[in-house]
Amino acid sequence: MLVIIGYIVVCAGVFGGFALNGGHLAALLQPLELVMIGGGALGAFLVGNNGKAIKATLAALPTLLKGSRYTKDLYMELMSLLFDILSKVRKEGLMSIEGDIDSPHESPLFNKYPGVLHDHHIIEFMSDYLRLMVSGNMDAFQIENLMDNEIETHHHEGMVPAHALAKLGDGMPAFGIVAAVMGVVHTMESVGIPPAELGILIAHALVGTFLGILLAYGFVGPLASLLEQKLEESTKMFQCVKVTLLASLNGYAPALAVEFGRKVLYSTERPTFAELEDHIKKSKSK
Repeated sequence: MLVIIGYIVVCAGVFGGFALNGGHLAALLQPLELVMIGGGALGAFLVGNNGKAIKATLAALPTLLKGSRYTKDLYMELMSLLFDILSKVRKEGLMSIEGDIDSPHESPLFNKYPGVLHDHHIIEFMSDYLRLMVSGNMDAFQIENLMDNEIETHHHEGMVPAHALAKLGDGMPAFGIVAAVMGVVHTMESVGIPPAELGILIAHALVGTFLGILLAYGFVGPLASLLEQKLEESTKMFQCVKVTLLASLNGYAPALAVEFGRKVLYSTERPTFAELEDHIKKSKSK
């Protein structure tokens, strides 16, 4: 929703200011300029990215119209789930969670927290490292190194659509110049027409540069920035799981291990100690 509101503000500011200054909005309506800029940018996007990057970018675009799913409530669900798992391990041993991590979607433990269960990436991440802990063949340092590598890979993959959109936006002013140059060429071959008509052709040519810059910095560029922000939010969830599991592996009690995980969250979504404790108590009573 904020993306649409932002686009409306951009258009209102730019075109509204132009109109208030006495400009004629009809002069900016140049479909062929848009065809040249959009077609050139699309072609460059296809040339500069492989199939996986194109597919990832197209899949990421619909998510930009949705708000962030990484809320305080989701993080409290995640930490309550971690607390339940680690408490079960402490009471019944590591082997007691083997069935839960092998089939999390069928586990009563995981099904208490549907918000987390819906995120298959975090469930897979959590299950894989709990399985390694169950195996007992790796120490905390080895698991931490492996977690860091996996989080880095996740982050790198998530940056692919953002980089693709950023490069697309960077190229649009250049394609705007190309459209403007094409307009100038058309103007120069029409030098014999009356000055009034010649002025219209020059104005049409300059619109190409304007549209290229507007599309780059008002529409495409902000999308790349938004994708990066969403990626940082998703990465923070992995870091929360990582810190909590490592704290448990180093011998800390479940309540203290979860507190380690709480501390790595952004302040805007981080629940207070009392809020988390109250949520865990409510979850245990269900």
